[in-house]
Amino acid sequence: MSKIFTPVNQIRLTNVAVVRMKKAGKRFEIACYRNKVISWRNKLEKDIDEVLQTHTVFMNVSKGQVAKKEDLIKAFGKDDQTEICKEILEKGELQVSDKERHSALDSMFKDIATTVADKCVNPESKRPYSVSLIEKAMKDIHFSVKPNRNAKQQALEVITQLKTVMPLERAQMRLRVLVSGKEARKLREKIVKLTTKVESEDWNSGSLDLVCLIDPGHYREIDELVRAETKGSGVLELLNLKEITEGEEVLE
Repeated sequence: MSKIFTPVNQIRLTNVAVVRMKKAGKRFEIACYRNKVISWRNKLEKDIDEVLQTHTVFMNVSKGQVAKKEDLIKAFGKDDQTEICKEILEKGELQVSDKERHSALDSMFKDIATTVADKCVNPESKRPYSVSLIEKAMKDIHFSVKPNRNAKQQALEVITQLKTVMPLERAQMRLRVLVSGKEARKLREKIVKLTTKVESEDWNSGSLDLVCLIDPGHYREIDELVRAETKGSGVLELLNLKEITEGEEVLE
């Protein structure tokens, strides 16, 4: 039996996600593993070998047509395949079917709603909302998912929008701050400005014992304040990650 001849500039790949870029009048494509492109763009995946099926730039992935060296140099100013793959991965357009796109958007919509439900409560009752109730509210305000941004970033944005249609606030953290020495009073003033409520405040021989509620977004700032102002001698203790009353909130 005679051998079947396969041209050397053709590589056949299956089950691929294609990222495409047009440059210098030519089309360039790379073959990636499904679900890895978004992970790379969100900096969750750091290993390029986990993303690329092959460190090869194509003119057409489905036909296995490899890009010519002179075309790469003309378009990208170099012929380093891996570096060009990274550029296409970063700036190119991910080719997905309508069904895949719809499924990915649905999944991200649910992830965003789950993040909001986890981070927020009804400010009056301190009870959390169910994920399905948050999803319904997101649909009511016609929130549209941005596929190129991660779920956490979009959750923080949608919280602001949801406040216009429902009572909602970030669940509070309960902190305890222990500070002694002459910095205590000066530091207290700075910390109180970042709290939503001071629950207790005790002074004993010039030492401060403060328990307060804060928005989680201020935790890092307070932590850095206590470290810097006390040169490491102050103590910041996290008593509750979230100030929540058990049981879900129900909207009538």
